[in-house]
Amino acid sequence: MTKMACVLEPPLRMSVLSEVTASSRHYVDRLFDADPQKVLQGVVDMKNAVIGNNKQKANLIVLGAVPRLLYLLQQETSSTELKTECAVVLGSLSMGTENNVKSLLDCHIIPALLQGLISADLRFIESCLRCLRTIFTCPVTPVELLYTDSTVIPHLMLLLSRSLYSQEYICQIFAHCCKAPDHQTILFNHGVVQNIAPLLTSVSYKVQMQALRCFSVLAFDNPQVSMTLVNVLVDGELLPQIFVKMLQRDKPVEMQLTAAKCLTFMCRAGSIRTDDTCIVLKTLPCLVRMCSKERLLEERVEGAETLAYLIEPDVELQRIASITDHLISMLSDYFKYPSSVSAIADIKRQHRGTGQPYTGPEEAEPRGTRDESQCTAASITLPMSQMTPNGQHGSLLTTEEKLDYDLKHAHELRQAAFKLYASLGANDEDIRKKIIEAEHMMDRIVSGLSEASIKVRLAAVRCLHSLSRSVQQLRTSFQDHAVWKPLMKVLQNAPDDILVVASSTLCNLLLEFSPSKEPILESGAVELLCSLTVSENPALRVNGIWALMNMAFQADQKIKSDILRGLSTEQLFRLLSDSDVNVLMKTLGLLRNLLSTRPHIDQIMSTHGKQIMQAVTFILEGEHNIEVKEQTLCILANIADGTTAKDLIMTNDDILQKIKYYVGHSNLKLQLAAMFCIANLTWNEEEGSQERQDKLREIGIVDILHKLSQSADPNLCDKAKTALQQYFA
Repeated sequence: MTKMACVLEPPLRMSVLSEVTASSRHYVDRLFDADPQKVLQGVVDMKNAVIGNNKQKANLIVLGAVPRLLYLLQQETSSTELKTECAVVLGSLSMGTENNVKSLLDCHIIPALLQGLISADLRFIESCLRCLRTIFTCPVTPVELLYTDSTVIPHLMLLLSRSLYSQEYICQIFAHCCKAPDHQTILFNHGVVQNIAPLLTSVSYKVQMQALRCFSVLAFDNPQVSMTLVNVLVDGELLPQIFVKMLQRDKPVEMQLTAAKCLTFMCRAGSIRTDDTCIVLKTLPCLVRMCSKERLLEERVEGAETLAYLIEPDVELQRIASITDHLISMLSDYFKYPSSVSAIADIKRQHRGTGQPYTGPEEAEPRGTRDESQCTAASITLPMSQMTPNGQHGSLLTTEEKLDYDLKHAHELRQAAFKLYASLGANDEDIRKKIIEAEHMMDRIVSGLSEASIKVRLAAVRCLHSLSRSVQQLRTSFQDHAVWKPLMKVLQNAPDDILVVASSTLCNLLLEFSPSKEPILESGAVELLCSLTVSENPALRVNGIWALMNMAFQADQKIKSDILRGLSTEQLFRLLSDSDVNVLMKTLGLLRNLLSTRPHIDQIMSTHGKQIMQAVTFILEGEHNIEVKEQTLCILANIADGTTAKDLIMTNDDILQKIKYYVGHSNLKLQLAAMFCIANLTWNEEEGSQERQDKLREIGIVDILHKLSQSADPNLCDKAKTALQQYFA
């Protein structure tokens, strides 16, 4: 690793603030003593003073202790012992508040600590790594600082062999700093998989866990890493086999959960089949087990969210999960925790002075009351997730602590439950029915749509969207609970991620068989949906048009007129030129639904015919896929079904030549769509049919029909014969 120029000048003394104690000043003053031995003792005393004392840490930071400690840490004349103690104190300061960490970052602590890793002294290296670990795991630290110098990660790889502590801290740093695909790529290209894989069988539980966490973040949504992991051998065993062993019930819960995440992410990335026994018989049951009320709240959250991600795209996994350990009813417990500050305050008032501890819903033993002597040797040191909120393992929580703890997790629990319900009900009608029949389910969704927490609202909308795919539920439960009302409210000024899912749900509620369609129309939905079509977000434009398309299906003339008026001709044709093919397809679908039933076709074409014919010509001449052109030809077929509208086709030689071209096209879909146009134009029971037949004969359509009447495709053959019969009827 190249040397980093980050030695700091001796700092100027900061003015002493009135609230800073004399003893705090004394600690900083001793850092400037001329006697190196006294400086060392001063640092040691400072270390003892700041442990567990956030006020003392803040005082020392205000007094300028950090720049001086960094200066001593980087001075070549400083003894290794002094440098090590300075790193230990800085590590302790970094364990305080986020503001403490910000102050350390402002003093450029990371380059100084990285420079310390070049040292030959292992204890100093470990102290620097421990401090780096604490800083990088703080939310306020930009993880990009790890990737600024390209020599850092290779050097960290070399340090992995130095000690168990170095392995633990480096794996933890990698796991926390791997936040994006480019981070995964950098770590992967530097050989992180090969270097960390052997640590999964380490004698140290902490090293095993940090290595496991590393693999979980590396594999997430990354086919390249996942395909590599599936073939990695450790002591003669493939990694998936090692992960499966870590799922066993006798392993610590955090190990089971993290191993399940690794296998889940590898499965979603395509390196493990969804029907593999390690997924169906090991990973899925483990995650369902994590959802039970015997588990800690954060474990239940993580278990449910991981399970939701695992089964989201696979209907068979959804079916298996739905019948495993009564999962659907088990998730009802996720909603039994107080969900608002006012509810918490009410319960606190009720319990205050009664002498009865609050234990939470159906939970007789508060978190963290397990006896340490019952833990196995491998898990004596409990992870943070096994500790009570105040970090005191084995102590009963007070009523207020327990309530605050439940409130903290209540939103996460409801969010996780909604996500899992959404995945479970994504494809199977029977599962959706079971979900909706769960205790107070629709009431919970309706309530979730108006929650203060954006994440809960989003999860509730996703759940509603999943259930809205059911025709039966749209006609019954959705109508009984008038879910369209809170849904329309959600659509007002919501963030884009909520708007996308909520508008997708609205598309389903506007299907012609949905009882909600009428009240939604009356509530001003046209204006709302038209506004979505001008969004910069393609998904919102698609949903806006899609919902309008559903709204226009078999609608009366007034609704169609309202849509055209709200959308405006200019916007409609802007959407027909949209770069997103999904937007274009749904806009064509909207036009097709608007141009249905003869009176409506004639009315719309009388006012917008010129622009519509221009748009049709533009699309048929453009470089569009088969589906787009097929939909456009279907629009022409609808226009050809009009009484007066068909004249716009017959007087447009360019369009007629295009119909001729596509009826003789090599693609069957386009031939059939063009054939519908010809059939509607030649139908001899309508006024002017003879003139239209003659003109089509003149341009060679009849000759093509004769050829197609011998087609090998029975559908095309029948349509051609039917069209020819119009000439001889």
